[in-house]
Amino acid sequence: MRAPDGKVRPAYADFAGLLDNLSIESLVTKQAAAEELFRRLGITFAVYAEGGSTERLIPFDLIPRILDRSEWELVERGCIQRVKAINIFLYDIYHEQEIIKAGLVPPDFILLNPAYRPEMHGVEPPNRVYAHIAGIDLIRTEERDFFVLEDNVRTPSGVSYVLENREIMMRLFPDAFAGQSISPVGNYPERLLENLRAVAPGGEDDPVVVLLTPGRYNSAYFEHVFLAEQMGIELVEGGDLFVRDGHVWMRTTEGPVKVNVIYRRVDDAFMDPLAFDSHSLLGVPGLLSVIRSGRVALANALGTGVADDKAMYIYVPRMIEFYLGEHAILNNVHTYMLRDAKQRQHVFNNLQNLVVKEV
Repeated sequence: MRAPDGKVRPAYADFAGLLDNLSIESLVTKQAAAEELFRRLGITFAVYAEGGSTERLIPFDLIPRILDRSEWELVERGCIQRVKAINIFLYDIYHEQEIIKAGLVPPDFILLNPAYRPEMHGVEPPNRVYAHIAGIDLIRTEERDFFVLEDNVRTPSGVSYVLENREIMMRLFPDAFAGQSISPVGNYPERLLENLRAVAPGGEDDPVVVLLTPGRYNSAYFEHVFLAEQMGIELVEGGDLFVRDGHVWMRTTEGPVKVNVIYRRVDDAFMDPLAFDSHSLLGVPGLLSVIRSGRVALANALGTGVADDKAMYIYVPRMIEFYLGEHAILNNVHTYMLRDAKQRQHVFNNLQNLVVKEV
């Protein structure tokens, strides 16, 4: 909110004036009101620990992060560039594997990665899109310096909290929005549904889109319900779907309905017990064969996890240069690869200053 010299940054000028007129007591009251709204709406996430799980309210900060137009355009361009390169990378590794042939990524990082799905080799996803939804985790260090911490392209979650945060902010601080030109987030479900419908195979005029959830015990179940309601589509579990005659069908009270697009929030291993984990009750037996035949679109596609593995993170700037011929707009956090002896020794000598992530 403030520059190093203590002055309020221009983007925060109006909000700072609003805060100056509020007492600490009124801020505490607003914080309590926000938490009560979250509790009433059921906006929680589960924290899994030994002996079960605990429901917690999503953390809510009364002081918003405010970006001016030029800052947001930088973030937007950087995220689009990154997701575009990741999608091309995913298409490449399941087809010609040019990036491996060019020696830019170690083959074992891809081909021996548990998230790599050989079953997807040669499969043509609609519009060549693998990651329809991506969650890019960012951190800001300077005014124009944004770093990517992670690229989440398996089953990214959290957008419902963004939408509800904005809704609650507008209730608590209506004056902060008055007379301001603020980019909307409320149209996200509409844009998401538009994207999902756009990848329906066979050029269906009115494709049937469903959201596949693991069920109410999943930590992000609130979001699954929220997004399905907002998009006006059916929320289904594995048992609600079945494969017949080379298509996926949904059970309804009026008989089977053919499904064209599945927005899945279930991990790869549980999607098809005939192809992956045979003990899974969360998926749909035979689903992989329908995906391979191109008769149903899956968002995100199977096998996207190889692109967001922590070992692959270090190579994303190379992907951007290799596939797009551009320099990365957003920075990577400097990362040490422990297979290199010198880097490994440096890490062991400085563990107290570093974050270690499993690959």
